Amino acid sequence: MSALTLFGLFAVTAMLVFYSLEDRNPLCILGFAAACALGSAYGFLQGAWPFGIVEAVWAIVALRRWRLKSARR
Repeated sequence: MSALTLFGLFAVTAMLVFYSLEDRNPLCILGFAAACALGSAYGFLQGAWPFGIVEAVWAIVALRRWRLKSARR
């Protein structure tokens, strides 16, 4: 398994973990945003630019959700 594949596996696994924990703490939403950014980087690095773009959009959406949820506390 290549280093790039391991990086992608880590990014997608982190997305799944942080997504499942989002209701517990706003920092989990921030972690999900960071994992989406890693997933986006993986997509671009492997040449799947549509995947990279979609993951970048998810990262932006998650950052906005984190900001709104943090402001409510």
